[in-house]
Parts: sequence; structure tokens; C-alpha cells
Amino acid sequence: MRQVVRELLDILQLEPLEQNLFRGQTRATGQRSIFGGLVAGQALMAASRTVPADRPVHSLHAYFLRPGDFSLPIIYEVDRIRDGASFTTRRVNAIQHGKAIFSLAASFAVEEEGVEHQSAMPDVPMPADLENDERIRGQVAANIPEPFRSAFLQERPVEFRPVKPRNPFDITPQSPERMSWFRIPEVLDVDQATHRVLLTFCSDFSLMGTAMLPHGMHFFQPQLQAASIDHAMWFHKPIRADQWLLYCTDSPRASGARGINRGLIYAEDGTLVASVAQEGLMRLRPGEMQA
Repeated sequence: MRQVVRELLDILQLEPLEQNLFRGQTRATGQRSIFGGLVAGQALMAASRTVPADRPVHSLHAYFLRPGDFSLPIIYEVDRIRDGASFTTRRVNAIQHGKAIFSLAASFAVEEEGVEHQSAMPDVPMPADLENDERIRGQVAANIPEPFRSAFLQERPVEFRPVKPRNPFDITPQSPERMSWFRIPEVLDVDQATHRVLLTFCSDFSLMGTAMLPHGMHFFQPQLQAASIDHAMWFHKPIRADQWLLYCTDSPRASGARGINRGLIYAEDGTLVASVAQEGLMRLRPGEMQA
């Protein structure tokens, strides 16, 4: 197994401290604060550890409250709000320095049969016909400020193949839509709860940047203050994060220094397996935007 994948699986496995109390490790990735997908994934793992395996998570709603500190582990405190006949509800607070940095509510349910409909998957090239984003990142590495270059080029535990590759530093206004195939590039012998935790981790990649596309913004512009504000997911079907998934994102609105982003995640056979929504801060500090 690739080292980066093994490290991701290890960091998502929390240390139990006491009933309803877990500790998760952090890691620096070159960002200003801890990657939001990691905190969300660990919080969901903490909640899942208190729920029977036959009740998979079907939705989560979360808020990013404070930047995370790379130098400290994160303590996850689980509140067992309700254990019903078919639904189970959990609330999780992620704590550093005695304060909550992240709060998550998750609902788990017994799987049932019922009516079904879904939005059709777009007609796009399959992943075998597309280029890995590692090569695309290598082509634009010279545009990265030196302190961030190694992090930008480092091997990732998630493989991406964009449907329409673009230069992440292109400030030409574009339509707020993009699509990319992704997967964990190793066959994983893990349970369904872990696959959903991994999908939560992956869902935070590239999502917020969708709202930036019409405005010529990117994360390395010094006048831009960008951060995830909240994150929501709905899980519709069993998931394998180690198989190709298509992430279709769009942004219907930006205003008030915030942008809303939506995502649909499809399996390779066209099944809609999850839906995502996130609002992000897009605040311009005084001074002109720079490419």
C-alpha cells in the first residue's frame, strides 16, 4: 500500500480515551490551518464509533469554528443525543486549547427499501481517458510561492482526474462549474463506515474553489482570505472510496464575502451516491487582487 494512503488511514483511526471521548492526530499539509476534510472525517469517525455498524451515516451537518493548530492533537467529544427505533443522532465537538474548533451533527439510520429517483450523471469521459492531476500540478509549479511549492507538489492520498483540466492560477473569469473523477488509489479492506469517512475527507477537495471561478480568484492570492464556514453531506447509497467517483460541483451564488458550493458524487456506473453543500468565506482584504 502507498505510504500516503497508509498514513491517511492511520490518522483517521482515533485513539479512544474514555467513553464518548477520542483523540485524533493532526498533520501539516502546507495550508495555513488543518485541512477541513481531515477534521470532518475524524469527527464522523468518532460519531461512527458510538453507533452500531448496521446503521450507516446518512447525513451530516458541520461548522468550522476556529482554525486548527498543527502542533496539537484534536479531542473529539461525542454527545449521544438519541438512539431511536430506526434513526440515531450524534453531536461531536472537536476541541483544541480548551475551545471547540469544529462542530458536527450526524444522523445514522437502518437501511430500508423505498421509492427511488436521481439526477442523471453527466455524459463525460471516463477516468481511463483523462490525465492525472499530478502532471497538471507539475506544469504550473513555477507559479507557486517557494514556501508553498513542496506542499503543492507532494503526493496525495487521493487521485484526481479532472474532466476539463485548468491552470489553478488562471485568473480569467470562468463558469462556476467543474467536474473531476477521484478515488483512493489502493484497494481497501475497510468497513462501510470507513469508506464514508474517506468520502467525507475527499469531499472538501476543490469544492470551495468553485465559487471563485467567476471572480478570477485562487487560494494563493495574498489579498484573499478564504476558509470553509460549514459543510453538509447526504449519503444515498453504499460507497467505495477506492473506486472511481465523479464529483460534479457548481456555485449558484456568491455574496456578502461568501460563496455557496454544491456537489453531486456519482459512482462509475452512474449511481448518485452522495450530495454535498458548503459555504465558504471569500473576503478581499484592502489592495488589488494579484495573479
